Amino acid sequence: MNQPMAATAWTNGLGSCLMLTHRLGRMRLLMLLVSSLVASATAELTVIQEDGWRQLLKGEWMVEFAAPWCPACRALQPTWEEFAGWSEDLEVGVGQVDVTSSPGLSGRFMVTALPTIFHVKDGVFRQYRGARDKDSFISFVEEKKWQGVEPISEWKSPDSVQMSLVSYFFKLSMVLRNVHTVLTEDYQLPYWVSYVAFAVATVLLGGLLGLFLVCCIDCVYPPRREDSEPIRREDKKDSDVEEDDDEGSQYEGEDTQEEDLSQDEDDDLSQEEDEQLSQEEELSQEEEEEEKGRRTFGAKERPRRRERREKGVLARLTRFESLLKTLRTSSALLPKPGEGKASPP
Repeated sequence: MNQPMAATAWTNGLGSCLMLTHRLGRMRLLMLLVSSLVASATAELTVIQEDGWRQLLKGEWMVEFAAPWCPACRALQPTWEEFAGWSEDLEVGVGQVDVTSSPGLSGRFMVTALPTIFHVKDGVFRQYRGARDKDSFISFVEEKKWQGVEPISEWKSPDSVQMSLVSYFFKLSMVLRNVHTVLTEDYQLPYWVSYVAFAVATVLLGGLLGLFLVCCIDCVYPPRREDSEPIRREDKKDSDVEEDDDEGSQYEGEDTQEEDLSQDEDDDLSQEEDEQLSQEEELSQEEEEEEKGRRTFGAKERPRRRERREKGVLARLTRFESLLKTLRTSSALLPKPGEGKASPP
């Protein structure tokens, strides 16, 4: 009795082991099938790097800009991977850009919010603003709804020169941010120390750039040192001219007083004085012209200027003497006080 029972128990145990191994094998096959499906779905998702972004200029693409720290990007990731599995059927490339590893691309495309999706067709960029599910992505490409979306302007085009410069600024900002994190997290320095270091570096860099520009300007347009001495000589000449003008102003003041008296006495004298004033103005203009010529010719014209100045002074003195003579003659012609009155009886 014990032998048949042992045989049956052995057969039952062997059967259960065979069934268990069969089930494990089926589960392994199922897991391999699922993993192959997931791999086939994500195999078409192209990661766009900083150096290979120009492949977007050929053909049709749907590109997502995302970041690992962005919650909305993490929520959209499964849907985007499912949409990537349809890339062969739709004949469209599906790409993804990590802005933390490729900050220059975020500046080149002017990405200000995450996640941001662009549609590219033969180098023409359009921003996708529709619903963010797999069916909407498929219909946007399959039904060519992108034709109703306005393309990005040329001056914002990622392959333009100005956007290339913006990309370099974004790279620089990421480098500065990494330096800030190293100073504050690795070296455990306060935030204000990092800010002060950046401020000092900015001031020093600005000073060096300014010094470099000044040196370049001096090399192109060197200063002239020979002009300083003539300027000093001209200043001395100007002082001499000012003294002469002061003397002339005194004579002019006396002339104006005499002219006022002569106008009260006779109209003819006033006309003569007007003519004399016009002559004096002409002489003053001539003197100004002489001064200009003297500044240009320098010390060679100085003797001539003195002669002309002496002649002008002599002419003024002669005119002043003529005025005095006319005043004396006019005063002699006037009746003396007391004449013409009848004497008392």
